[in-house]
Amino acid sequence: QVQLVESGGGLVQAGGSLRLSCAASARTFSSYAMGWFRQAPGKEREFVAALSSSGGITNYGDSVKGRFTISRDNAKNTVSLQMNSLKPDDTAVYYCAARPSYGSRTFYQNKEYAYWGQGTQVTVSS
Repeated sequence: QVQLVESGGGLVQAGGSLRLSCAASARTFSSYAMGWFRQAPGKEREFVAALSSSGGITNYGDSVKGRFTISRDNAKNTVSLQMNSLKPDDTAVYYCAARPSYGSRTFYQNKEYAYWGQGTQVTVSS
């Protein structure tokens, strides 16, 4: 079992930055691949970023490439999402997720993630 708790969401102006964090309870956190997804009102959940267990492999959704950075600290059982140059379209609830293996072809599929946090709201004003 893995429990995930996100933090760091809030209200920011367009062009600003936020850093989301996700704290994991698993003793074997370092063996899990991690992902960030987001869901805006009336829209499907969208892949944002994924990170392998070692942190050596990352992937990003097209809409956030070059602006967002995913990272992890296995010693602290945390994964972070640094979000820069935020846009109003980035407004959503952001979710942290974990899965036992990375999946080079499925890292963007939310159905492949077994554990989810409760989400944190990010609102970007124009």
